Amino acid sequence: MSAEPTILLTGASGYIGGRLLPVIGRSGLRVRCLARRPEFLRARVAPGTEIVAGDVMDRPSLDAALAGVHTAYYLVHSMGAPGRFDELDRLGAANFAQAASAAGVTRIIYLGGLGDAASGLSTHLRSRQEVGEVLRRHAGDTEVVEFRASIVIGSGSASFEMIRALVERLPLMVTPRWVSVLAQPIAIDDLLDYLAAGLELPEAGHRTFEIGGRDVMSYRDTMHEYARQRGLSRLMIPVPVLTPRLSSLWLGLVTPLYARVGRRLIDSLRHPTVVRDDAALKAFSVRPRGVADAIALALRNEDRERAETSWAGAVSAAGTAKHWAGVRFGNRLVDSRSIRVSGAPEVAFAPVIRLGGPNGWYSGDWLWRIRGWLDLLVGGVGMRRGRRDPEHLARGDPLDCWRVEECDPPRRLLLTAEMKLPGRAWLEFEVTADGTGSLIRQTAVFDPLGLWGLAYWYLAYPLHEVVFAGMLAGIARASRQR
Repeated sequence: MSAEPTILLTGASGYIGGRLLPVIGRSGLRVRCLARRPEFLRARVAPGTEIVAGDVMDRPSLDAALAGVHTAYYLVHSMGAPGRFDELDRLGAANFAQAASAAGVTRIIYLGGLGDAASGLSTHLRSRQEVGEVLRRHAGDTEVVEFRASIVIGSGSASFEMIRALVERLPLMVTPRWVSVLAQPIAIDDLLDYLAAGLELPEAGHRTFEIGGRDVMSYRDTMHEYARQRGLSRLMIPVPVLTPRLSSLWLGLVTPLYARVGRRLIDSLRHPTVVRDDAALKAFSVRPRGVADAIALALRNEDRERAETSWAGAVSAAGTAKHWAGVRFGNRLVDSRSIRVSGAPEVAFAPVIRLGGPNGWYSGDWLWRIRGWLDLLVGGVGMRRGRRDPEHLARGDPLDCWRVEECDPPRRLLLTAEMKLPGRAWLEFEVTADGTGSLIRQTAVFDPLGLWGLAYWYLAYPLHEVVFAGMLAGIARASRQR
């Protein structure tokens, strides 16, 4: 391997690829991303990352992307596509392997799915394994290293988001047979460690590694563990007559998955996905964690990632349609609104940094006081703590019933709620330059705990509409006065 080999990453806009990109980037290697729409990916990559336009369904478009590449990650699949997605998967894999061979690529690293083909597989799992076979068949002298994984535990993965939504929203669940099938869930961080370690694997031809976490357990057991960590009590009643189609429609109602993806995912869950070959533990130093640790890590990482990213991007990505009581992202409810003012960001941010305490909340202060009294009645902190300094805030400062989680003047203020709530809440303010003025965006995020949390959000939303809209308008007025 050369001193600074070029690594090509496909699927960088997807869940696994998006998480793998910074891991590879930290290694100091040159990274190139293949994207059908480079303009969508450009804002999400580090400045030194090269982006090349191309599509695995368009064979000639791959030549420039693979030129000079040592190792290529193939993280493409078409599960969300209508119709025969398996045919698209085979075509894309054949095109990519042929182009990689012609470009002299040393290695292709591919992520497939666990499952015993001899015992029968779903169309989705069979397609994931067929892609590996197609890559090997058309790769010529390019070696293919295939990892096969089961359920991925990580905030944002389809499997984990399904578990989260079911447990959070349904205190009583009627469960089909597939929730009892055994799997070997793997934490997203452990999966990324395996994929990154594939770069350093000595050359030895085509190889397939089965990877999984430390525990073998069913979806039911995984849901119970998630409920335990979230402090929820859940009752599950087996109903074996639920077909995959009925289950997928049901998932479409109560989870972020839409029915087409839900049905294909359920078809896969009907088959055991357990590691039968421990070659990965012998070839790599990765020692995967168990399900309890994987879920705890996913919940911790989710908070860190939320603190490091902006909900404004997620809201704009959802399109212009505004649903009553906020937009739903996974389990969280988001209410985001913005207003333009004529001053520079420093002027626009000045009223934001003065929120709370004797300065008030710019609108509905009497409603804030009532909320504080109610919080005191149930043992909460209320609104009596005020603020440390009337003009300045620092990370960790109490602010009435909130605490400062991030403070980066004149760009961003992030508050986390410390009042008694059936869930967790954050309030974020962002100020950006907008032509000759500034744009102030205010975002309220609520992570409801079970049905009581959802009921709280929807019942309180009319008051939130008054308070949050008035607060943003008051901040704008104060900015204009300055």
